[in-house]
Amino acid sequence: MSKTKTPMTPAAAARIQSATAKANGGKTPKGSFAAKAQSVASKNSTKTE
Repeated sequence: MSKTKTPMTPAAAARIQSATAKANGGKTPKGSFAAKAQSVASKNSTKTE
């Protein structure tokens, strides 16, 4: 595992959310890793703007 931290990007969060939705009949469960990834990606994108 890499020791450097890479910030979560919106594109990476979208891939995670897509895979989760496909596995759950089109829904992303509240509190899931995909939901948290989307939240973090959103926060990271506003920091850089």
